[in-house]
Amino acid sequence: MHNEPSTNAPETTAGDLAPLSELPINRPSGCPFAPPAELAQLREEQPLRRMTYPDGHVGWLATGYSTVRAIFADPRFSSRYELLHYPLPGGPEGGLPPAPVGDMTGMDAPEHTRFRKLLAGKFTVRRMRALTDRVEEITAEHLDAMARDGGPVDLVKAFAQPIPALMICELLGVPSSDRETFQRQTHTMTDRRSTDEERMAAMTGMGEYLHALVLAKRAEPTDDLLSDLTTSDLTDEELTGVGAFLLGAGLDTTANMIAHGTFALLSNPDQFAALRDDPDLADKAVEELMRYLTIAHTTIKSALEDVELDGQLIKAGETVTMSMEAANRDPQRFPDPDSLDLHRKATGHLGFGHGIHQCLGQQLARVEMRVALPALVTRFPSLRLAIPADEVPLRTFSNIYGVHQLPVTWDKE
Repeated sequence: MHNEPSTNAPETTAGDLAPLSELPINRPSGCPFAPPAELAQLREEQPLRRMTYPDGHVGWLATGYSTVRAIFADPRFSSRYELLHYPLPGGPEGGLPPAPVGDMTGMDAPEHTRFRKLLAGKFTVRRMRALTDRVEEITAEHLDAMARDGGPVDLVKAFAQPIPALMICELLGVPSSDRETFQRQTHTMTDRRSTDEERMAAMTGMGEYLHALVLAKRAEPTDDLLSDLTTSDLTDEELTGVGAFLLGAGLDTTANMIAHGTFALLSNPDQFAALRDDPDLADKAVEELMRYLTIAHTTIKSALEDVELDGQLIKAGETVTMSMEAANRDPQRFPDPDSLDLHRKATGHLGFGHGIHQCLGQQLARVEMRVALPALVTRFPSLRLAIPADEVPLRTFSNIYGVHQLPVTWDKE
């Protein structure tokens, strides 16, 4: 049940605290896994705080676990891009455009429900577990290649990127010869350093290819998800959009979790040893790494009507930025939250979001990480960084946090 707006609720002030001048984004020096230090202080002071956005809009920042989770689950908050204000400098002039056709992240019900129902059955736990054998094959192939080549290698290119790329492309029926192009285009679209022209070129190229692929699947269906969807009521344009959305979601996020998760394990030798010595910890390890790293930092929503939350009044039209990285480090939900503990029961974390927009492909991501990470640390028990940790290039300017490269090496047999 949602709280109805109160007639005597406070106006748009948050106690006696002035609005933040900007979203904290600077991580502590020398700690690539910690959120900006200011977020913890804000969460303790007031988990829902007024914030000024770069375009001058005065909206909100949510940092507390219960607050963020409540907003995720509340249908009075919209995910439609054109209603949102971008919380970081460099956003599109004149506001965000509406979501591209098929981009479920920027949809509300009932449009979102229509797409979600069609796709949910394709990403069930049972179906994703059935793919485990194929994930294990792909993982073993890339570990064998690493062993043949010898270290040092860039773990991102040699291991972390190929596994989810091959899996999502196999699911959609994308020919192997085109998969490197998709990885490059996806990175261009998610990297905040890309120019508007570069992003548009990548989006256009991907859209044109996928449209041709949709037509081919309609003419000659094969055993893949895209062919399955040709029997639905989705138009060619909608199918093309769904394909682009799934490719973007399936390639970049899991690749970063595998690479950045490995970096975190190597930076916490006791946790690396725990997974190496007990691969059955994989399930807990994946959930804890999702909580600890939270590579998708923020989600933005806009109030469709006045909403009272945490004693504050969020007015209709005001944007709320939800800091998942702050929420996943909330000590009221996760004791000793700044420690990586693979034995922790981290269920309930917000690394995959929550509510109707919870990550559609989370079960596939879990399968890939549950297979890849323990296989890596058991195959190469002496795995270590090949460069100093402070020289690892971080994806600081990307919407998905992680590493650009992760040079690693190991003792040769």
